[in-house]
Amino acid sequence: MEFHNTGGTPARSGTITFATHIIGALGVDWATIRSSQPLPAPIAAGATRSQTYTVCLESWRVPLGMRVETQDVSAVWE
Repeated sequence: MEFHNTGGTPARSGTITFATHIIGALGVDWATIRSSQPLPAPIAAGATRSQTYTVCLESWRVPLGMRVETQDVSAVWE
């Protein structure tokens, strides 16, 4: 993911939250699991940083025939 600091001051810290949905074989959304990780900080004013994240779920949460999709991502800078 790429993070762009469009503000006038450095972004010193923050958190990114992933909402991973467990989807059944018929397309039913059975559950949403949220996980959070720190953002790549600091990011200077006007700068861009890239970061790769791995989102993991316990295998018992995803029974055979179901799939996972990370559909929502939100970030909060502090």
